[in-house]
Amino acid sequence: MKMTGFANFLCFALAGLLACAEARAQTVEEFYRGNVLEIYNGFTVGSGYDAHMRLVARHIGKHIPGHPTVVPLNMEGAGSLKLTNWLYNVAPQDGTVIGVIARGIPFEPLVGIAPPNTLLFEATKFTWIGSTTDEVSVCAAWERAGIDEFSDLYEKELIVGGVGAGGDPDVFPRILDGVLGAKFRIVSGYPGGADLLFAMERGEVDGRCGWSWASLIATNQRWLDEGKVKILIQLSRAPHPDLTAMGVPWIMDLAKTEEDRQLFRMIFARGAVGRPFIAPPNLPADRAAALRQAFEDTMRDPEFLADAHQARLEIVPMTGEEAQQLIAEVYATPRPIVDRARAMLRPNF
Repeated sequence: MKMTGFANFLCFALAGLLACAEARAQTVEEFYRGNVLEIYNGFTVGSGYDAHMRLVARHIGKHIPGHPTVVPLNMEGAGSLKLTNWLYNVAPQDGTVIGVIARGIPFEPLVGIAPPNTLLFEATKFTWIGSTTDEVSVCAAWERAGIDEFSDLYEKELIVGGVGAGGDPDVFPRILDGVLGAKFRIVSGYPGGADLLFAMERGEVDGRCGWSWASLIATNQRWLDEGKVKILIQLSRAPHPDLTAMGVPWIMDLAKTEEDRQLFRMIFARGAVGRPFIAPPNLPADRAAALRQAFEDTMRDPEFLADAHQARLEIVPMTGEEAQQLIAEVYATPRPIVDRARAMLRPNF
């Protein structure tokens, strides 16, 4: 019997629905068995984010039902904004792709100064898988600057390097200047953290404000031992015990009002999701739960922790549920506080 065009259309539509229903009916184990999980990093090979991504990629597959093949990949560009937009708008929403992005990117739509037409995502709608570390950042001054403690910055200016709008080394000095009156001059435009450190050694800048403490001690412990850098303040939602033992002041203790504290909690929340692993929105609930559980199990895996120790990577994990809750909390910050922060972050000094 000859079928009409409309009948053909119905057949194809029904076949598609049946295929979708069959795919949806798969268990998590059935879906991932023989499949590939791609983990992207938004920065270059060899960066700190890349190191964390590849460490997780080596271990997470054995904790996912069905044990998919895990492939680490890089999609660098615009400080991981390229990857963030791709994950939100283009990547498959089936649990086969996750990514590691800059910790500051999710907060850009709220308090950033990037053009709105470049921020093609809603941070609260991503599927948050977790974070490998809670980053405590510091401000540090090279010995030649003659600045030994944070209070010196009320009288003397520190020239610090930056990497561009939205980066911690550009955001944090502006906030410290706007709220506390600390004096900074930012020389921005360095391609990345390594370039910024070379600039400190060469004398182009005298410090860095927005420097991961874990990264500093992993790669530049010698500078501390030799007294070449002075740690001025710790920037985080919770203090680091090692820095506190060294007598380094904590930003929250310097807040003068409750509004200041709310602003600091909003700005420094990015450290709590120090190396954020996210997946596209709208993942099937069972696969999202499986990926989150696999991430948690990986964070407790003795082989993973041994590899992290050997690589000198600090692991202070946050679960996907905790990260999702934190992002929602930050986006619920009262509008006057958000507007105050945005005014400080305008590139006008």
